[in-house]
Amino acid sequence: MLETSDIVEPVYPAATVVLLRDGSAGLEALLVQRNKTVQHMGGMWVFPGGKVDEADYPGDRDAYRAAVNAAIRETREEAGLDISAEQLVYLSHWTTPEGAKRRFATWFFLAILEDGQQVVVDGGEISLHRWLSPVTALREAADDDHPLRLMPPTYVSLADIADCDSCAQARERMGNRDAVMYVPRMVGIDNGICFLYEGDAGYEQLAIDAEGGRHRLYMIDNHLKYIRQA
Repeated sequence: MLETSDIVEPVYPAATVVLLRDGSAGLEALLVQRNKTVQHMGGMWVFPGGKVDEADYPGDRDAYRAAVNAAIRETREEAGLDISAEQLVYLSHWTTPEGAKRRFATWFFLAILEDGQQVVVDGGEISLHRWLSPVTALREAADDDHPLRLMPPTYVSLADIADCDSCAQARERMGNRDAVMYVPRMVGIDNGICFLYEGDAGYEQLAIDAEGGRHRLYMIDNHLKYIRQA
């Protein structure tokens, strides 16, 4: 008889697109809200994306190409926007921590929207959309009364470009670095969780008080705080 500890949780491949445009006041990112009635992440504000489908795989079963295809398809299905593989910049890769109810291995891509396409959400899984600056999104996420509900990968991705003034600046920064691999490790704390990322002094030993560099995110009472210090 299998013990609970012997059960291997499936990790589903997925893809997400951080869509950017130059708005009248500067850089803007597209966030879409998952319908509050859906079971997984209902009500959360996310980037367009979803699971990699079997039809996304090319003949050689290349996982990266399948993620690119899924990113293009999900952007069309959830936001009504047509993007191409050439527009995608590989930004990061996130693996859901062990112990989560559903686990994903998600490719994050960045794409610049320059042709004036209008967002049209599907009205089913996705209910609303907003274009807003990363700084505004992070500020609203910290609102005590009506926080913009973000998942840690969304929050960190916005923080990565929060000081960029334009799409060109964001694309140059992300295009000149290697994609960041995130395999978070969770530590329970008072009223929340600390997610440790590689590069944090406490990552290997799950020691949040370890001396040294910091690369972590705190989730306390549904509020997020990202810290990255050498």
